[in-house]
Amino acid sequence: MFLFQRRDFTLIPSHTGVLCKLSAHLECGSLARTRAWRLDEQGSPPAVAHLRSPQRSAAAPPARPPAGPSHPRAVPWYAPPGGPERAGQALLPPRRTRRTAGPRAPRSMGRRCWRRRALAAACLGAALLLLGAAPRALRPAFENSLGSGWLGGKRRSPLQMLYDLDQGPRSALAEVHRQRRDLLRRACSRHTRRQRLLGPEDLRHVLVDDAHGLLYCYVPKVACTNWKRVLLALSGRVRSDPRAIPAHEAHAPGRLPSLADFSPAEINRRLRAYLAFLFVREPFERLASAYRNKFARPYSAAFQRRYGTRIVRRLRPRPHPDALARGHDVRFAEFLAYLLDPRTRREEPFNEHWERAHALCHPCRLRYDVVGKFETLAEDAAFVLGLVGAPGLRFPAPPPRAKTAAARDLAERLFRDISPFYQRRLFDLYRMDFLLFNYSAPSYLRLH
Repeated sequence: MFLFQRRDFTLIPSHTGVLCKLSAHLECGSLARTRAWRLDEQGSPPAVAHLRSPQRSAAAPPARPPAGPSHPRAVPWYAPPGGPERAGQALLPPRRTRRTAGPRAPRSMGRRCWRRRALAAACLGAALLLLGAAPRALRPAFENSLGSGWLGGKRRSPLQMLYDLDQGPRSALAEVHRQRRDLLRRACSRHTRRQRLLGPEDLRHVLVDDAHGLLYCYVPKVACTNWKRVLLALSGRVRSDPRAIPAHEAHAPGRLPSLADFSPAEINRRLRAYLAFLFVREPFERLASAYRNKFARPYSAAFQRRYGTRIVRRLRPRPHPDALARGHDVRFAEFLAYLLDPRTRREEPFNEHWERAHALCHPCRLRYDVVGKFETLAEDAAFVLGLVGAPGLRFPAPPPRAKTAAARDLAERLFRDISPFYQRRLFDLYRMDFLLFNYSAPSYLRLH
């Protein structure tokens, strides 16, 4: 909104503090107006006898010549030839508020007017440039600080950085992630038909980092604790070293905002502009890790009382009272039978620790830009942090290869005692995770 004042041209942008005040005084008509003219006897063109601006002269204007025979009102600008006023004196024109027809002003007067107008136009153009830059300065902080790369003086978001990698020569790791994205989209188009619309609760596992433009869908038992530590460190609200953040603090509710906390318009805006990534794991190794962590270790007493007692009560013919009370001795075969029982999902959804990754993150409905894998955690985590632009931030040390091999051996040992019938049913239950994320059926399964 602009405010205009008489004569003094004042430019005040309504939403900035910029003030450009121009005292232009573009009264070209008054500057070009002549106050007196002479006409010589030979009828030569009139010469300027007196030129002034009404603002520069403090003297009162001369009185109007009296009307009479010698001064007919039809010829007010000069005396008739041969009249008594011929003795070298000039008659002033009558005072009028509107422009009166008469001789033109000298050419220098016009040039001065145009210079003043050009100055006013230049100041107006500068003010408009300031107005164009103002909205960028007033954007929210999370939009001004997105990303890490700089190109042409502008900050690049992680999604833009990934796009730049795709457009130029790709590194081997960037090519791997492009192939994973393409494979995921092809598998979604091949194996999914009609899908329901997602509600806010379906997005509960997608965490939001507005400061860096990130969306992370966490899958339990796939380094999700360490990724939550990294996001907390990026937020700047806690310790800068992710390894110094306790696990219970990383998992505390409300520490990291979820995509489900926003309105539909805000959800869609973030889905369009932010880098979305997730990490997955071989489904049966993840299942074996969840069983060992929640049912085979003594520090999960609360978890065992909630789920272990339910499994024992449903599947054991004559359970021991201590097992009914504590649920601390659930066997792996009982755990798998509980998952395959149709009553389990009718009563309530799967717990997140054994829910399928595609059911937690909906990769066929949400477009993920990076699909990391637990098997290549160190390389994939470095790739994501490189897009974010946090060179000083170190991802907590991933498990060594020996520990990864031990997890694979644990899964093989646990599934060896499961009958082929239950192996096939369990593979069908987790089939979409195998297909979408390009995992082959484990060699220890007897599916045929």
